Amino acid sequence: MNRVVATGAAVLASLGLAACGGGGGEPGAPRGATLVLDFQPNAVHAGIYAALGEGYYRDAGVDLRVEQPSASTDAPKLLEAGRTQFAILDIHDLAIAYERGLDVEGVSPIVERPLAAVIARRSIRRPRDLEGRTVGVTGLPSDNAVLDSVLRSDGADPSSVQRVTIGFQAVAALAAGRVDAVTAFWNAEGVALEQRGIPTRVFRVDDYGAPRYPELWLCTSSGLAKRQPELVRAVRKATDRGYRFELAHPGKALDDLLAGANGLDRAAQQAQLHALLAADAVEPGSGLLVPDKAIRWLRWEIDHGILHSPLPRPPGRMFSRL
Repeated sequence: MNRVVATGAAVLASLGLAACGGGGGEPGAPRGATLVLDFQPNAVHAGIYAALGEGYYRDAGVDLRVEQPSASTDAPKLLEAGRTQFAILDIHDLAIAYERGLDVEGVSPIVERPLAAVIARRSIRRPRDLEGRTVGVTGLPSDNAVLDSVLRSDGADPSSVQRVTIGFQAVAALAAGRVDAVTAFWNAEGVALEQRGIPTRVFRVDDYGAPRYPELWLCTSSGLAKRQPELVRAVRKATDRGYRFELAHPGKALDDLLAGANGLDRAAQQAQLHALLAADAVEPGSGLLVPDKAIRWLRWEIDHGILHSPLPRPPGRMFSRL
């Protein structure tokens, strides 16, 4: 615990040093840049597509191309290699990449609360009812942390649960009765199960042991932030503007998402967007850069084995404020 506290103190010291400067106005000619998403386009990205559709990136002098990854772990490697300028990363993937020494940093949060949850069949009335039951996990490192946090917060023994790897088939596995619960996102799989009429109970991780942390981040490389701070600032501001537009005009933001990403079902995305907004998960510009909030998140990450203490680099440098 002393090592965790020492790391937390380092957060307090380094958050103030994480700010990046850089002057100069926006250049007149559009600059090309690529943004790689964390997953296939969906309602959590509506603010990005709104910024595209409403011309906010263009107004900021950026010709932004949005791409989806072939795997959720692609983006940190693409940032490190300079093959993309920006990426959307889950905060756990950002932290793991940072701990491994990759050149990545969070610029601005796009979802302000955890999306992770344990979603159980309706017969499971509380997390401790999962003792002796089967829970499907994707195989990502954060899954065990989320499951353990939810179980322990209700006095359950995490070792009593049988974990089976199901990849990203949470909806199908739970619907077919192959598992009693899954680790999944309440705004995506949770909404999909509800739309299919499958009775469930959703145990959100920030209601069961975890602090409220921003789940998804707009990220770049620290090298790019130093070389082209005006570009990073322009993309951050345009993205925040897109999410503010989403809050004020959710229907139009949904239209922008559907126009910019092929093959999405309107009803499904509308339901997901409603769930996000109803949960106050979109608050552009508020961020993680409040020291006590950062320390609570970092302690949770370390306590649940996602990160190790002490970190090889000052943790505050994981996030920047341009």
